[in-house]
Amino acid sequence: MNRPSLVIVLAEDQRQKRFIYRFLISRGFRSDQMRMIISPSGRGSAECWVRENFALQMQICRTRHAKTGLIVLLDADAESVLQHHHELDDALSAQNQPKVDPARDSVTRLIPKWSIETWVLYLTSEGSARLVLTEDQPYKGTKPDDEWAALIPVAAATLAAWTSNKESTPEDLPNSLQLGITEIPRSL
Repeated sequence: MNRPSLVIVLAEDQRQKRFIYRFLISRGFRSDQMRMIISPSGRGSAECWVRENFALQMQICRTRHAKTGLIVLLDADAESVLQHHHELDDALSAQNQPKVDPARDSVTRLIPKWSIETWVLYLTSEGSARLVLTEDQPYKGTKPDDEWAALIPVAAATLAAWTSNKESTPEDLPNSLQLGITEIPRSL
């Protein structure tokens, strides 16, 4: 499969943006091959904003002549990851577009349980520290912003290695991360 000439990223916040930007850089993309679209802060629900903009970005990907990937980042919070998948499909249906077709659409839906911080902690932990992480509790706000900023490049590089077959994935992957990893090849 050919690599996309452009990857559109639709995300809730700056931390998600930094994570996926570093991931794409680690996978060999240049910044001019990325279009980052981030929810404006202070204007209501970022999750709702991403969902409302998903259909437009999906249409752009489906109609561009050059191969275009779409990566959507949403925090699942207390809801299930699959519930958010269905909500994204419903957003497409509301705009008279077909639901996501995994065999045809170059879209990756990355929906960490609770927040991106769950994945960042998992991707940067090792051994027994990894075993105590759970998707049953939120980790957002457990570290100062500068600590999260320092962890993001390491986490993104780990995910890049796992998804480019440079390293094997651990058996104890959180469910939301495992699902995200299976979707990544669609858009890259």
